Amino acid sequence: MHDHEVDIDEAFVQRLLRDQMPDLAALALTIVEPWGTDNAVWRLGDELVVRLPRVDAAQGQVDKEATWLPRITPHLSVAVPEPVAVGEPALGYPYRWGVHRWIHGQPAEAMSDPMVFAKDLAGVVSELQAMPTTGAPPPRHRARPLAAYDEPTRHVIAAAGHLIDAEAALAVWEDALAAPAYDGPDVWVQGDLEGNCLVDAGGRLCGIVDWNSACLGDPAVDVQVISSPLFTVESRGVFLDELGVDDATVRRSRGTAVNQACAALPYYLDTYPLIVARSWHKLAALGIGPAVR
Repeated sequence: MHDHEVDIDEAFVQRLLRDQMPDLAALALTIVEPWGTDNAVWRLGDELVVRLPRVDAAQGQVDKEATWLPRITPHLSVAVPEPVAVGEPALGYPYRWGVHRWIHGQPAEAMSDPMVFAKDLAGVVSELQAMPTTGAPPPRHRARPLAAYDEPTRHVIAAAGHLIDAEAALAVWEDALAAPAYDGPDVWVQGDLEGNCLVDAGGRLCGIVDWNSACLGDPAVDVQVISSPLFTVESRGVFLDELGVDDATVRRSRGTAVNQACAALPYYLDTYPLIVARSWHKLAALGIGPAVR
């Protein structure tokens, strides 16, 4: 999926477990579908999950989650991964790796009611924004002001120009740049809600996984989830109303969505069909169609 990624298979994971966590080594490994983009992920027995970074850019995630997830958990009404153990580089594997508690649930596409899901997710985002911010990671990636990643966004729009209507994408981006900047207090954002929400057997939001992008930042980065396949036109309104989101934040959220979709679409075009489908959906929700040939 990536250049220079570490090749990890089940046999190697078992070797790492035998080497460092022998009490867990006898548990069955089951690959998690859909697989992560930056981490190799296996369910370990019935109650655990093992995640191993595959690329340099993901190597800090293990320590970040081990530090912050226990602090985030008490503030949220849904489950987040509970760190159980951290493994060390060994046997030729170059990164620290983690074992977490398994969160029982299904991808959020299995929700029972989009309106209820929108209200549930807005509630969790609100809880997250109310968390204490002392010592929290500073703004990064799409949680930063849009002007901080203007040039990279124009680059990914141009790079996707053979696939999408680049002129329409650029118009959405420039409208987002023109929106009033966020000038409120520092708040926590999850940073990557799409694809990381879980629902229980009754179809209600029950957990959020993958907190690598969590930091302080512009709330618009979490509002961009309304452009994802998880939302209908009607449920977008529920989400925005529950959070009290203003027009400027919606406009900035459209900019973060353009950046994400235009970066992901060509990058994963031949390797990850689910991300490609999500990217096309997001672009369509933003009024951006395919390139005219």
